[in-house]
Amino acid sequence: MIINDSIVALATPSGAGAIAVIRVSGPDAITIVSPLFKAKSKKSLKDQPTHTLHLGNLVDGERILDEVLVSIFHGPKSYTGENTIEISCHGSQYIQQEIIQLLIRHGARSAEAGEFTLRAFLNGKMDLSQAEAVADLISSENQASHQMAMQQMRGGFSNEIQKLRQELLNFASLIELELDFAEEDVEFANRDEFKSLVSRIQQVLKKLIDSFAVGNVLKNGIPVAIVGEPNVGKSTLLNALLNEERAIVSDIAGTTRDTIEDEISIGGIGFRFIDTAGIRETEDIIEGLGIKKTFEKISQAQVVVYLVDSSKLSSESDRLHEVHVELEKIKNQFPLKPLVIVVNKIDQLSEADIERLRNSLSDINGASLQLLSAKNGIGVEELKSKLLEFVSTGELRNNNTIVTNSRHYNSLLSALEDINNVQQGLNNNLSGDLLAIDIREALHHFGEITGEITNDDLLGNIFANFCIGK
Repeated sequence: MIINDSIVALATPSGAGAIAVIRVSGPDAITIVSPLFKAKSKKSLKDQPTHTLHLGNLVDGERILDEVLVSIFHGPKSYTGENTIEISCHGSQYIQQEIIQLLIRHGARSAEAGEFTLRAFLNGKMDLSQAEAVADLISSENQASHQMAMQQMRGGFSNEIQKLRQELLNFASLIELELDFAEEDVEFANRDEFKSLVSRIQQVLKKLIDSFAVGNVLKNGIPVAIVGEPNVGKSTLLNALLNEERAIVSDIAGTTRDTIEDEISIGGIGFRFIDTAGIRETEDIIEGLGIKKTFEKISQAQVVVYLVDSSKLSSESDRLHEVHVELEKIKNQFPLKPLVIVVNKIDQLSEADIERLRNSLSDINGASLQLLSAKNGIGVEELKSKLLEFVSTGELRNNNTIVTNSRHYNSLLSALEDINNVQQGLNNNLSGDLLAIDIREALHHFGEITGEITNDDLLGNIFANFCIGK
């Protein structure tokens, strides 16, 4: 892993824009840029203090490439911990590439994906979990995912893990010391205090592991399956929720033959709505495949919205019984999933009909009832509010640590298994040398999370998912 050269990349999204930022980092960053920059003040960049801005022209020989603003950061007081230059130029793609190629010709190298953040990690500016939070912050699309990424980037999760690791390390050192005096049969590590620590670590680990179920969903969006018979208004409801014509709407039953997905933010939480093929008996092979996929999506969804056409319920007395049967099937197959019964097209009903429907459908076990008109937007906001009630945001509101990274989750599971083995060993009065084996394993998995224990393959996998320029 080469970290003693200077790298360059576009730090803003590629494409034309008002401005673009080109980042250069490495021991020779200032030396490379200095002769190419002609400051309006006539001063050399080499002589300028850190954290200063300078206006001037970037030149290639006698040719002026652009009028730019240059930011100087002397290491270690920079994002990467190295000398860093950021060049704000005009957003022309031609200008961007001309400047980058100029810098490469004068000694810089094109940065790999995530290499700036990798250098920040290697230079001790952040630990590994904080570095991973940078990628989450960049990709955050709603308030919840942004808040979780910020909490992790500020080191909340790292601090919790490092504190536990340090306390465990202190006891590990005492037990290791006991091994050096095995013949004297002395005990440096108080076993009662150690049992108390192990119990506390177990509680913290279980809490963090449990938080992954919430964190993973909040990070990726709450999947909501919109199901029901064909032509009851599922696509119209999806369009009303998204406030755009995303799905095809037609009077022909069975128009939606595949699932359509899109995401919106409700109350700062991302919801991923899935418009599924209508559920009905059919001999059409293609539509049948769509219905099969509908049940697959229901199994993957966090919440199920079952849409009913109110006009059919008012004109067909047998249909109400059929709806009850279908809803009971869903509840029996997926008993733990929140189910919302949405009666659509209520604008076509009288008050008496609406009251009759309330009385008929409100007795479905464990289901919520919402009345709306997707076409006219009546009741759509109330449905959004109802969906928010199914999301557990207590930990988020309390600013508690929430695990969102599957790598962290797996390491926590392994650490908990090791700690359980330590507890079992303490209960069975195992010797210090046997306890030390499981303690070392737990310390190893704690270290994997923060990056105190790592390897090039792990770092390569993590930073390969970053964008170039970050």
